[in-house]
Amino acid sequence: MTTPLSDFERIKAASRQLRGTIAEGLRDPVTNAISDDDNKLLKFHGSYQQDDRDVREERRKQKLEPAYSFMLRARLPSGVVTPAQWLVFDRLAREHANGTLRITTRQTFQWHGIIKQRLKTTIAAIHDALATTIAACGDVVRNVVSTPNPVESSAHALAYAWATRLSEELSPRTHAYHEIWLDGEPLVGEPKDEEPLYGRTYLPRKFKIGLAIPPLNDIDVFAQDLGLIAIIEQGELKGFNVAIGGGMGATHGDPSTYPRLASVIGFVTPDQLLVVAETIVAVQRDWGNRSERKHARLKYTLDHRGLEVFKAELEQRLGFALEPERAYRFDHNGDRYGWIEGEDGRWHLTLQIESGRLADVGERRWLSGLRKLAEVHQGDFRLTCNQNVIIANVAADDRGQIDAIVAAHRLDSYRTDSGIRRHAVACVALPTCGLAMAESERYLPALLPQLEALLDAHGLRDAPILLRLSGCPNGCSRPYLGEIALVGRGPGRYDLRLGADFRGQRLNQVYRENVDEAAILEALGPLFASYAAERSDQEGFGDFLIRTGVLGVNTRRIPAEVVA
Repeated sequence: MTTPLSDFERIKAASRQLRGTIAEGLRDPVTNAISDDDNKLLKFHGSYQQDDRDVREERRKQKLEPAYSFMLRARLPSGVVTPAQWLVFDRLAREHANGTLRITTRQTFQWHGIIKQRLKTTIAAIHDALATTIAACGDVVRNVVSTPNPVESSAHALAYAWATRLSEELSPRTHAYHEIWLDGEPLVGEPKDEEPLYGRTYLPRKFKIGLAIPPLNDIDVFAQDLGLIAIIEQGELKGFNVAIGGGMGATHGDPSTYPRLASVIGFVTPDQLLVVAETIVAVQRDWGNRSERKHARLKYTLDHRGLEVFKAELEQRLGFALEPERAYRFDHNGDRYGWIEGEDGRWHLTLQIESGRLADVGERRWLSGLRKLAEVHQGDFRLTCNQNVIIANVAADDRGQIDAIVAAHRLDSYRTDSGIRRHAVACVALPTCGLAMAESERYLPALLPQLEALLDAHGLRDAPILLRLSGCPNGCSRPYLGEIALVGRGPGRYDLRLGADFRGQRLNQVYRENVDEAAILEALGPLFASYAAERSDQEGFGDFLIRTGVLGVNTRRIPAEVVA
């Protein structure tokens, strides 16, 4: 008996390769929305239709349609942005969106609050700035991320180049994007453009690729569908360990859904990388679950079919076997703040941006400050997977000017921030995310001072602790890799999860379920006290909870590390 396909698969198959009736919906003056089917296809073009949930009920009472707007996301491989692009993106935020830019956990920008009538103009302006929004969302390979400082060394630069090639090679080929947004020649009849990798129905679900360079795991490589661990020996890039099947999404109350860390299956040389990546995507295209979207990610394909079976199919299609994995070691999955000098004498300044939100609020003029930096900076910018920004490739003589602008706009908080604040990540959540069950980004500024007060009481203000907040269990902020994580259950209520490590190689676990703020703080206070009194030298908070038996060892797909 054939299992019926999900409704989303029907929509993709009938979309004429992502065209649908999006163009017609954009022209409809009666509503500020587009149809449900077109909204699903719009994701492939880098946008989500949303509405302001803060005013949803009031508008319903007034018999008004919801306050619809659109979130738009760029595709920026490895998060590299030129000063000229930054200035365009900043202008679009102020003229077409809600006056803010948001750095995402996939090294790109999101614009929020764009009304339907301005969506096409905004996408065209991004294209004119030599960027794109195609495949920033949808059932395709999303924005390819990599360790965000490719100019730190020549090996870093080469690894970045491979990440960029992956992004280009695995992008959709449909002409629909140009037709709808860039006034390309409109389609007449059935599409003639081909999708040699994706086919008519693309992938069963989104697919994420990330490239990390040990000892930094600053992209959380084991959270990716395809994680690549660069192996550099004597300054030379030898190739990549290949890890597959990572993913953060889950559903409350459904044990058949879960976060999973990627499994390392072997090593490939640089000249093998593209064909290996494409073939992994192709196997998932053919084997992934197209009936139940909650089970459509690669992690479920692996756990259903078996890791070794998947690897055997991969190698059969490749016509060669992967080499055994090479030795590596990670020691950190946060960002390194302040100035760092590259091997070529250029400097790179990492700034901490709370929740990735660039806005002008009171004396904190972060959006204006980055605009001023873009006006004078001669290098480029690098967005990080922890929602921060690097002012990259700065000449030594220009550091003083950069520091002055940073200080004038209160962008130098990284100098005095607490350890937990420097390593906090939060998703957008309310009021715009349709999946959010609880606050996240808007809650973080209220939560952090309370956590800092508890930590201060035990002399732990500078202790680096990974904090992740998520408004729902889907995991955009990678909460399951936080030493402390809150995962939204409902208004003001969260699952408190504890016990991940500081290297991104162990999942956390539920410590308190469906609790409010008072219960969260009550639970953490004694744990902080014990940590302060009993921790070993340089022992992380998550490691301490495991060592002392507060938590058992979480064995779900923990990757084995091969130590150099």
